[in-house]
Amino acid sequence: MTPEDLLIREHKAPDGHPTAAPGEETAAVEIGLNAAIVSMICGEPQILTVSTGSGANGDSPPALPFGLFTPRKHRTLEIGLRDWVKDQTGADLGYVEQLYTFGDRGRHAHPGDEGMHVVSIGYLALTRNEEARAGGGAHWSAWYRHLPWEDWRNGKPQILTQEIEPRLEEWAHRRESAGTPRRPLARGDRFRMCFGQSVPWDDEKVLDRYELLYEAGLIAEAARDGRDAARAWSDLPQLGRPMMFDHRRILATAMSRLRGKLKYRPVIFELMSETFTLLDLQRVVEAILGSYLHKQNFRRLVENAGLVELTGQQVSRTGGRPARLYRFRKSVLLERPAPGFRVRVQNITRTNSAT
Repeated sequence: MTPEDLLIREHKAPDGHPTAAPGEETAAVEIGLNAAIVSMICGEPQILTVSTGSGANGDSPPALPFGLFTPRKHRTLEIGLRDWVKDQTGADLGYVEQLYTFGDRGRHAHPGDEGMHVVSIGYLALTRNEEARAGGGAHWSAWYRHLPWEDWRNGKPQILTQEIEPRLEEWAHRRESAGTPRRPLARGDRFRMCFGQSVPWDDEKVLDRYELLYEAGLIAEAARDGRDAARAWSDLPQLGRPMMFDHRRILATAMSRLRGKLKYRPVIFELMSETFTLLDLQRVVEAILGSYLHKQNFRRLVENAGLVELTGQQVSRTGGRPARLYRFRKSVLLERPAPGFRVRVQNITRTNSAT
């Protein structure tokens, strides 16, 4: 089944008619499976996307690989996910973990939203670049293209200073509409906390920042979904590349999970080649966190954590001394429960001068 078929299948019964009349209550739901598949390609974290071709000119936003869970065919949810990904992209997944369940009504932005409700289970999958061969209409897309405000490797992104922060400040001072849910913190406090105004920038708050931008009506998905906040703005620039349905929210969830998890589990090695230099490893960690690390501090951290071991081989560098090759020391998994890169915030907010 193609992504185009799924767009129809998710909202129609097998006979092609709506599964519920307008306004009719129904408890029926379908289970969808979505995969945020991450690989390091040309030094950048990339996600695998599929084209639905559902727009008027075939120019609809990209989607994460997705499909419906069919219990008669798939014994488990993960088996179903792997089958859909293989069918749509040709990729055999390695490391996979479940992220979150996404079930908001209207999340698929279908006109009328009258069909069977789809609850999607999101997954994070990691694959090495030598295994990352997209096919079957799938394409790799840099994840910072979709969430550009998350990349601080060259200092604070201009999109924050020039576009996002002024508008969020304006939105924070607007009067809230009737029916707005009560929250523990005021809009302004949430903005300043999520975007590093009152506390240091937290690289793990990717989902919080995306959801605040959606709530403020500043991203394309909010306007597409008809949110009231989006109607209050005019001449908005595109803040990152949109995705189909709520797939950019799923991507933000995956980025949050991966950034947090690499600090206490050695998942980063799922993105590394079998052998690598310490500089290679540092660049991958920096690319995932979106910030530069102090070179000597990083090397000391890696060596003290016992995460890698020397191979006894070296690789030549242009204009420099040969670099020693390392590999992941798998026995560390048997030595302690939480081996990872315990980087601190103050170490990951540096600019190029720190390298």
